[in-house]
Amino acid sequence: MCKPSLGEVNESNSLSDSMPLRLTKFLASKYTIAAMALAVFMFVVSAHPAFAQAANQTTYTPPASLSTYPPASVPSWLDTGSNSWMLTAATFVGLQSLPGLVIFYGGLSKKRFQVNTMMMVFYAFAAVLVTFMVAGYQFGFGTGVSLKIDGYYIFGVPGTAWNGIFQAGQAIIGPGQAAVNVPTSTIIFFQFVFAAITPALFVGAVMERMSFKAWMIFVPLWSFFVYSPLAYWLFAGGWLNQMGIVDFSGGYVIHLSAGTAALASAIAVGPRLVRDRNVRPSSLGYVMIGAGIIWLGWNGFNGGDPYGATVDAAIAVLNTELAAATSVVAWILMDYKGLGKPSGVGAATACITGLVAITPAAGYVDGYGALVIGIFAGTIPYLSLMYLSPRLKIRGKTIDDAMGVFPAHGIAGITGGLLTGILADPVVTKYIDPSLVGLAYGNPEQLALQAFGAVWVIFYVFVVSFVLLKIIGAITPLQYPPEQLEKGDPAMHGEVEFTDLAPTEIVAPPMEGMPQNKEGKPEK
Repeated sequence: MCKPSLGEVNESNSLSDSMPLRLTKFLASKYTIAAMALAVFMFVVSAHPAFAQAANQTTYTPPASLSTYPPASVPSWLDTGSNSWMLTAATFVGLQSLPGLVIFYGGLSKKRFQVNTMMMVFYAFAAVLVTFMVAGYQFGFGTGVSLKIDGYYIFGVPGTAWNGIFQAGQAIIGPGQAAVNVPTSTIIFFQFVFAAITPALFVGAVMERMSFKAWMIFVPLWSFFVYSPLAYWLFAGGWLNQMGIVDFSGGYVIHLSAGTAALASAIAVGPRLVRDRNVRPSSLGYVMIGAGIIWLGWNGFNGGDPYGATVDAAIAVLNTELAAATSVVAWILMDYKGLGKPSGVGAATACITGLVAITPAAGYVDGYGALVIGIFAGTIPYLSLMYLSPRLKIRGKTIDDAMGVFPAHGIAGITGGLLTGILADPVVTKYIDPSLVGLAYGNPEQLALQAFGAVWVIFYVFVVSFVLLKIIGAITPLQYPPEQLEKGDPAMHGEVEFTDLAPTEIVAPPMEGMPQNKEGKPEK
């Protein structure tokens, strides 16, 4: 018997299958069942009692100064000043990524890789927000506990963060259920911009060769499996916090993890083309402008960490500026000694290392402590960049950390974290963590705890990052082929930074309403 053609089968089915039958087949398909199961799961998670915490808020009459708002929008627990500062601080941190890091790394990259480099940062910012809302925020900052060992909180519970009641309610953070006087939506936004900048930072290690497709897969996975657990352990009251390890605003969670991931990524992805293994900025102006945005944006980074407009927030901002400035001066002096002249790229890097090193300590030390941290930040990462990084090898080959992310963020993060264990001053810590005392004030145990925390973060981040990249590498190549790397942006994205310098093979997309011929030129 002759087998009917596909067209005949489709025609026969369309005539014989009734609408109810076709609907039944559709609902029974594996794809529909999977989608419906996912939707039910999302609904159940969103309906968890934790999301209803705002439902039981008692109503009250707002003061006269707020009487124009519906009472529900200004509940009794809300501190409008703190909420205003937190939203502003979060925006400052967001500006560090867009446009700060986009401009900074775009200026550091070679001309033929500028679009690719800036796109990697741009994508990371977008992908992390989606990941954060789908599962990452609850995994890192939610009150749920999925694994607890001997009273220590190991992992949170992933879940969505878009339920309206949840977003409008008072923020309750971590397994210890710490309450702050701002809405949960404010904390989600604030913590998102921290999560977003972390993978954006280690773009600097793999730029000028990593496949954009592989990067698209890596970022959300890394954010969920690496960043959220670190945040749970060191920001939200997890097991490292329970041991007594502190990280004021991300010296370990963000910068040490970014530096370690940079090292793992550089190894897994492989080096750049031989002719590209150097730092030759395409625009020093971009570098300095980007660094300036990052520097001032850091006031939100550290000043927002107390979760309010507090005394400690003001101290943290001042310490942040002092450490960065001191680091710049120290680095320039090191440049004079080592190179005989100051460097613009060096000064821009120095402000970053100073900001990184003060981050774990900003709200725990006084001005003298910030000054000391700034001096170390301008010297230890400098020596690491000049002497340690070129000697980091695997299988006899130098690890190609393109822009020195490991020294600038990893080493600076460790430096600041350890100095926190030494310089934490009870005169300052009483404003945020009265039990915290550093070695210099009689508590040597804090330094040991900080050292253990650094070792654990390095171990966890390196292993998970490397494994994720190896899995992704089995699906799609981690690096562009040499012929595409030779061309750069035109081969990677079909566009270049400066269109007047674009090669002839690039065909620009047509403008709306302007027909084009086969060569991509407007028709006459």
